[in-house]
Amino acid sequence: MGSKSRSGKAQPRLVDVAEQAGVSLATASRALAGRNGVSAEVAAHVRDIAATIGYVANPHARSLAGGAASVAGLLVFEIGDPYFSEIASGVIGTAAEHGWSVQISHTERRPASEAAQLRLMRASRVGAIIVAGSGYVDPAMEAAIARELDAFQESGGRAVVIGQHQVRADAVLPDNCAAAVEVAAHLIRLGHRHLAVVAGPEHLRTVADRLKGIRTALSRHGLDPDSLPVLHASFTREGGERATLEMLDARPETTAILALNDAMATGVLSALRRRGQAVPRDISVTGFDDIQVAQDLAPALTTARLPMSAMGSTAFELALLPRAQRPRRRRTDHELVVRDSTAPPR
Repeated sequence: MGSKSRSGKAQPRLVDVAEQAGVSLATASRALAGRNGVSAEVAAHVRDIAATIGYVANPHARSLAGGAASVAGLLVFEIGDPYFSEIASGVIGTAAEHGWSVQISHTERRPASEAAQLRLMRASRVGAIIVAGSGYVDPAMEAAIARELDAFQESGGRAVVIGQHQVRADAVLPDNCAAAVEVAAHLIRLGHRHLAVVAGPEHLRTVADRLKGIRTALSRHGLDPDSLPVLHASFTREGGERATLEMLDARPETTAILALNDAMATGVLSALRRRGQAVPRDISVTGFDDIQVAQDLAPALTTARLPMSAMGSTAFELALLPRAQRPRRRRTDHELVVRDSTAPPR
């Protein structure tokens, strides 16, 4: 037990309280902070243990095992993107429940800046790091990130990633492939045979997984997945608009456009309005993620809903657990949300 190995002047840590009370670090933290989620009996037991071993909480720097301050670092691609904003809300809300604060950094969608941002977080002595952004198809592109996270965890920090990454860390895995299968199958069942995809950068693992799902649906319904037109652009509204205009010129027979995130889908709708194409009368449109604005678009967007806030919350809960010998995996669910932007082709 941690309390038995301390020298005379060493101060008891929260992890010592948790170990002697036989509860998790998160439960000990909630019990001593008087937060919800812990029974009165367990809370009293934890407080008794804390008093017995002489633990005194420092409201300015509660500690995680190893002594790191209770500040978590959250790295996102673009904080202005609603996808990352909703994930961040889940991280921040759950962190607050446990008495943690969150430091947010974003890479402005520049892969080269990720390792630099992680180094800054480590220099700030955060106790946990959560990386919320797609991994890369090429493992070499994540080598620097993997080194930073390995070093951080070896020094006692905790790291969690959201999405498929080539790193040794606990992970929350969005249901990208299966959700994409369902979106594409929905359009095929409506009668669409001339589908096209407006996708984000092809080096992103998220893009590859969602494309894999769409092609799987085509194969299952007897369509040729290799003939699927795909245009790659930035994972933004502007990228979706540019790619759609190019797609309409190259593939005028298209009856349905699948955007690989909702931000791109808003650009798709804008481009179609500019071209005088009615949605869904002339072309059906689908998105992905179900950001809050998706239901308020005109027409309201058919999309695949991922539990973004819950993904952030789950990631933070994983960060509170001790590091495991094998990285943990938490898979999410998904839901097809059918709204007004899809209909049978004319």
